Amino acid sequence: MANFFVIFLAMMGGIATALQGQFMGLLSVAMGPLESVFITYSGGAVVVAMVMLVAKGGNLKAWDTVPWYAFTSGLMGLMIIGAIGYVVPRLGVAAGFTVMVATQFLAGAIIDHYGLFGAMVRPMDLTKALGLGLLMTGVTLLVR
Repeated sequence: MANFFVIFLAMMGGIATALQGQFMGLLSVAMGPLESVFITYSGGAVVVAMVMLVAKGGNLKAWDTVPWYAFTSGLMGLMIIGAIGYVVPRLGVAAGFTVMVATQFLAGAIIDHYGLFGAMVRPMDLTKALGLGLLMTGVTLLVR
């Protein structure tokens, strides 16, 4: 199976996301949501800085070839991390991530359908619409 590694990596990312949500919830409750975001980003920044030192800076010189809106990804990351830290202690890991991921799928379908922000156009069809509808039904059942 050629895609086994990719699927395995996605599964590990999913597990790490759930663990991060729980850990950030603990930090947020004990210290506050801003402190939780600070610790999360600081830890990640230290690791990335060490890897970039080993890689001799990576490809930062290409920054001027990237559209301006791509640089808002850091702000989006703050919103994601902040939401996780705030939502997980209040809704739980499963319900909190279900709402966030389902909303992510819905936003992704809109981005794909219209080809927003340089995405390849992948039109919405009845099957995808039904899948999104079932997903939203699942969210409602899980969160209530």
